[in-house]
Amino acid sequence: MSRRILGVLAATVFGAATVTATAATASAAPSVPAPPKVAAVDFTGIVALNNCSGSLVRTPTAADTDPALVLTNGHCYEGGEPGAGQVITNRASSRTFSLLDSTGQRSLGTLRATTLLYATMTDTDVALYKLSTTYAKIKQSYNTPALQLSTDHPTTGADLRVVSGYWKRIYSCRLDGFAYRVREADWTWKDSLRYTSSCNVIGGTSGSPVIDAGSGKVVGANNTINESGGRCTLNNPCEVDEQGRVTVRAHIGYAQQTYILAACIAPGSVLDTNRPGCLVPHRAKALTH
Repeated sequence: MSRRILGVLAATVFGAATVTATAATASAAPSVPAPPKVAAVDFTGIVALNNCSGSLVRTPTAADTDPALVLTNGHCYEGGEPGAGQVITNRASSRTFSLLDSTGQRSLGTLRATTLLYATMTDTDVALYKLSTTYAKIKQSYNTPALQLSTDHPTTGADLRVVSGYWKRIYSCRLDGFAYRVREADWTWKDSLRYTSSCNVIGGTSGSPVIDAGSGKVVGANNTINESGGRCTLNNPCEVDEQGRVTVRAHIGYAQQTYILAACIAPGSVLDTNRPGCLVPHRAKALTH
């Protein structure tokens, strides 16, 4: 964000200078506090899975005493990729996650899940785990805060960071736009984020949080890239518009928006798909795509 500097031209005649200064003072705009500075994106709050990447996340209304949550992709679920139309909720899990330090070069410790709150590859590609410990205890033990989930739809042109805990690598690009539908093999995803070409993500980056560098908030979960120019096949997603026209964008990556899931989390880190703004499919509507 640019900072504007207001200058005043002084008159050379004393009387005129007095009048000009008085007018400038009278018309000067009130000072506006500078917006809060957002820290540069690093590996704070990032976790590594055995096969994917992920992040320690919280909603804006979460309490420090709530059980902490980890976000990744639905296709990273330890039970295998959910089929088209399948939604998994509130399933016991003992999955572990390695919490990284801010440099990404060292593991601070291991976090363990108690529950897979939600996982699907229908309409979106997300999985959310509830941990055995709270945000407060993680902060106390590791001095690591969780990343905040945005509750807003992102905007085209946003400056993005895709942070992979698996590869300890950060990708930088822009939000190129939104794909009405992205189709890959048996799965279809709605309103997907499309990257510009510099986010050339690879296997293992699945589940990486997509962070808006301007706000520091998570806006998506990285999930795929067209690897070789194939058309709507595994590892070669295509875009389908409202008229059914198919577009293939070779070597372009995609992510799934997470604001539609953030609204589903009730106090105490409880999944409630009936909450206002919760737009992820649940059992009753899992086949609507």
